[in-house]
Amino acid sequence: MSNLRPMQLGELLDGTFSIYRRHFALFMKLSMIVMWLPTAIWVYLQVRYTGTNATELAVAFQDHLVSVLLVILAMGLVSTAAGLMLKAGSIRIISDSYLGQEPQLGPALGLGAAKIIPLLLVALGKILLLALLWMVGGGAVVALVAVTRFAGTALAVLAGVAGGVAVVWFVIFVACGYGVTTPAVVLEDLASSFDSFGRSWDLTRSFKLKVAGLAIVAWLISQLLPQLVIGTLSAVILSAAPAFQPFLIVFASFLGILLAPVMPCALTLLYYDLRVRREAFDLQVLGQQLGIS
Repeated sequence: MSNLRPMQLGELLDGTFSIYRRHFALFMKLSMIVMWLPTAIWVYLQVRYTGTNATELAVAFQDHLVSVLLVILAMGLVSTAAGLMLKAGSIRIISDSYLGQEPQLGPALGLGAAKIIPLLLVALGKILLLALLWMVGGGAVVALVAVTRFAGTALAVLAGVAGGVAVVWFVIFVACGYGVTTPAVVLEDLASSFDSFGRSWDLTRSFKLKVAGLAIVAWLISQLLPQLVIGTLSAVILSAAPAFQPFLIVFASFLGILLAPVMPCALTLLYYDLRVRREAFDLQVLGQQLGIS
């Protein structure tokens, strides 16, 4: 890639997989380094509790409630940090590629490490905001159903469905508005990391459908379809040889690491596309923001 230009959805997807293929080995190294810990923990938990029935799990959960909650919290924090490191590193790889330089693992990891604290703060803020919207929206739907129930069951069901759809739409709308906070934190000189919320909202103005479309298609290709394939293989293989389950768990986890950079690549290219459309964003500006030019 030698220039930055506005791209349609299909071009963004093509560019995502093109740059992923071009620097596959580097993306693989980056993903392995930052994702191995949460992946290893997840594999251990899956293998450890394979074959445990629901009753035994429920008893273990009740007996060690605090420990389980702490493990879940730690897993969430480690996984979030690893994902953010991967996104920041992917941004550096793609940016170097645009600038005509050979991307290197060291600078990619260095950029992720330098930005991890503001990225974590923004990510946690986004999670809390979306969770709050879900809770408030869910409460509003429950109240709406309770009120309309006096007018009949049919009306209450209709109100519940309509309210649920509205809540889902609104949460997705907000999530898309804040879909490029990570590139904004990594590439822009913001007064505060939380300014990335307003920055992302401004960049995605009138383009939230494009953000949703790109994220959904990238997720389908990099996450859902591989999971369906693994699920089908697991059903066929485990019916004949249950002992292979640990190997399938490891293989599925490795495939997840392999495809993890796809979504960060897509969102990075989307961020560049939005800035090109809204501003005079070019290679010189990109190089200055990375301290290269």
